[in-house]
Amino acid sequence: MDRFFNMDNKFFTFMSRVADLIILNLLCIVCCIPVVTIGPSIAAMFYVTLKMVRNEESYIVRGFFKSFKQNLKQGIVINLIMLAAALLLYFDISICRSTPGTIGKVLMVLFMMILVVYLMIFLYIYPVLAKFYNTIKNTFTNAFLMSIRHLPYTALMILVTAAPVLVFFIPSAQVQSMVILLLVLIGFSGIAYINSHFFVKIFDKYIPEETSEPNPDSVVDHSLDSDNKNL
Repeated sequence: MDRFFNMDNKFFTFMSRVADLIILNLLCIVCCIPVVTIGPSIAAMFYVTLKMVRNEESYIVRGFFKSFKQNLKQGIVINLIMLAAALLLYFDISICRSTPGTIGKVLMVLFMMILVVYLMIFLYIYPVLAKFYNTIKNTFTNAFLMSIRHLPYTALMILVTAAPVLVFFIPSAQVQSMVILLLVLIGFSGIAYINSHFFVKIFDKYIPEETSEPNPDSVVDHSLDSDNKNL
């Protein structure tokens, strides 16, 4: 019994993590309500989940708002760019669907390929913003390069992110209601937490290890022009 009520056992550790993710999820949803702040809100969520994966988190609320304020300007600009691109793609695909003949099919394939690239960038852009100091242009460039270089991880994270959406194809209102409830409680932060396990492995490849003496044989990848944020 003493072991069961020990706060360090796996059950209480798991429940504590779930509680933190619920708080983080609600913070993210509330800060996304103004729409223009979706970018910094998602970046702040990833800032916290990346720290969670490394077991470095301290205060969820404080860490969230620290990153939210830090990435507010860039996050809003990036979010507006992503929203504009999404609307443009939506209208282009709608036009292609109504275009008869071969031209419509060719354009549809082309825009679907662009949509895949958009989803890959969307998957990486906010974690990259949360992790690295950089210009908006280089943040987009780095997000795209990372998504290509680590394609297996990218595919896995797309499946994880799309999993809740696939549930809505199940013809059951009860199941859909449960999924919506889970999304409100823990869905977005839960997905971010799962994906952060992959992002930690990816980002570690671009963070130079601190050594007492420079290694003449080491190679620094300058194609990703970024400085590590102190997580």
